[in-house]
Amino acid sequence: MANGLFYLSLSLIWVMLLYHMFLMQGGYSHYLRYTRPIKEWESQGKSLPKVSILIPAHNEEVVIERTLKAMIRLDYPKDQLEVIVINDNSRDRTGEIAESYAAKYDFIKAVHTEPPYAGVGKSSALNYGLKHSSGEIIVVYDADNTPERKAVYYLVLALQNDPRAGVVVGKFRVVNAAKNLLTQFINIETICFQWMAQAGRFHWFGVTTIPGTNFAIRRSLIEQLGGWDAKALAEDTELTIRVYNEGYYIRFFPAAITWEQEPENWKVWWKQRTRWARGNQYVVMKFFWRLFSLKRKSIVFDLIYFFFTYFLFFMGVIVSDVLFVVNLFVDLNLNVGVISIILWVLAYFLYVTEVMIALSIEKNQLHLKSFLIVLLMYFTYSQVWILLVLYALYLEIKRVVCKQELKWYKTERFGQEKS
Repeated sequence: MANGLFYLSLSLIWVMLLYHMFLMQGGYSHYLRYTRPIKEWESQGKSLPKVSILIPAHNEEVVIERTLKAMIRLDYPKDQLEVIVINDNSRDRTGEIAESYAAKYDFIKAVHTEPPYAGVGKSSALNYGLKHSSGEIIVVYDADNTPERKAVYYLVLALQNDPRAGVVVGKFRVVNAAKNLLTQFINIETICFQWMAQAGRFHWFGVTTIPGTNFAIRRSLIEQLGGWDAKALAEDTELTIRVYNEGYYIRFFPAAITWEQEPENWKVWWKQRTRWARGNQYVVMKFFWRLFSLKRKSIVFDLIYFFFTYFLFFMGVIVSDVLFVVNLFVDLNLNVGVISIILWVLAYFLYVTEVMIALSIEKNQLHLKSFLIVLLMYFTYSQVWILLVLYALYLEIKRVVCKQELKWYKTERFGQEKS
């Protein structure tokens, strides 16, 4: 039995690795092509529509001022811009700071959530902000984001010239990547996620996932969908499924760049990523039972991918690790053989190769130091991720069985400058 479990887990790991290599090839192709339509779009000279930028903010006094300064610097006509800071039940100076900028700049507004929207979570805050907005296009940024000057312009340009797209998604980079080893792990992870999962899926299947920040959605569409799901911890992934199901697709357009802050210690990282994992598990379970009634079959494939990732793949890795550890103390009569060891070593090198290709796309990210960090990452950061997903699954099962209410965890911010 132990041998059967071992070979099954090894097969699951290899399926995921080969699929990610396939995605990486697509991601690199998208990198070579995504800027091509910009000149043609700009030559058409369409007037820019009014845009409402929603910034949900709960206890964000450490970062909100820097974010508002970035909004002021945006290369977008200010008479067509509406920046709304949604002060969601903050107990610090977030509302005060937002009000001071609103008093100084006509295009900045500060709204303060009220029941039943107050203190419930990001989705409710966004729904509250939507009620107070008037733009034809809605753009969302987290309160720790500093978008580059043309980020909003590029999001709108792509949405304006691609009528099939209901949403356009930009790229995010880690502003505090050089802070410590954890932020360097996260920096590598985010680069891989965007060029492998986002760009790769968009290139091959026309599918990408809405992130929590730096995306633009048509007002008509978000109103048609009834806003954000207040029960979803991963409101972005949940919205993604509903957008596709309405017949639109989501364009990944990395010309729009924002910089965001990532956790600088493991405690904050654990809480934030547990919320993400639970949120994605919630989405999988919410839509998995409706697989055959969903209108868009491409998103059905994506749901199966999420199911494979969060349930089968992680279970395969856990079984493999458990067998390895137990076999150190108790003879399980594992007949792994030389071929299995070779497959394990090849899997490790394939993992390193995929990551290094992703890093080669971003300027100044492919160097000896990043190579050494990637070698270490497999045995450290990646293994902690496995434990985290398992813990998140336990919490989700407990929530469903005990009928507990979802509690939103607000990620702790750190005061710092762009590195």
